[in-house]
Amino acid sequence: MRVTIYHNPKCSNSRHCVELIREAGFEPTIVEYLKHPLAQPDLEKLVGKMGVAVRDVMRTKEPLYGELGLNDAGDAALLKAVAANPVLLNRPIVVTDKGAKLCRPPELVKELL
Repeated sequence: MRVTIYHNPKCSNSRHCVELIREAGFEPTIVEYLKHPLAQPDLEKLVGKMGVAVRDVMRTKEPLYGELGLNDAGDAALLKAVAANPVLLNRPIVVTDKGAKLCRPPELVKELL
């Protein structure tokens, strides 16, 4: 099974999620989304696969979220903001053959393995 994680190595939740994936016997494809941001169409596809609202995968407490005035923004504006400012994307997001999920807490990854 292929396992992809959208990862921030500075985040303890994200690092723990990688550990749990490896402990389960998988070597994930690691996408450091801050270094390699997702394009808006790719973000839209990822959120669609997750079956959640765009805002549900955003770091709404990130100061930039407020600075950009995203509280009342629609999905298209939110996707554009995340594509331009990947720090707004919450993590870790894991994608497997079983689906895609924001794994906070990291133990949620077990549902995808």
